[in-house]
Amino acid sequence: MIRQTIEEKLIQAFSPSHLDVQNESYRHNVPAGAESHFKVIIVSEQFTDQRFLARHRAIYSILGAELSGGVHALALHTYTPKEWAGLQDTVLSSPDCRGAGMIA
Repeated sequence: MIRQTIEEKLIQAFSPSHLDVQNESYRHNVPAGAESHFKVIIVSEQFTDQRFLARHRAIYSILGAELSGGVHALALHTYTPKEWAGLQDTVLSSPDCRGAGMIA
């Protein structure tokens, strides 16, 4: 459910030409079925002439409720369509979790 909410909010806010929201919680020390770690790959014209920090801040502001709730980690890969075109054969990896875990 959290993944779907993230997708819906990002689509509404950024009208992306490409959006992939992946639940990577299984890669971390969390209970089965958790939705706490996500990777977002988003391509939007709205990122044109923005530095990565501005892009990330814009996403954080849209996903404030999720980040203050159950989402522990959010790996962001933000691109303009032109940047994305140059990455078509690239695998975008998330960083390893450095947290102590969140087993409830």
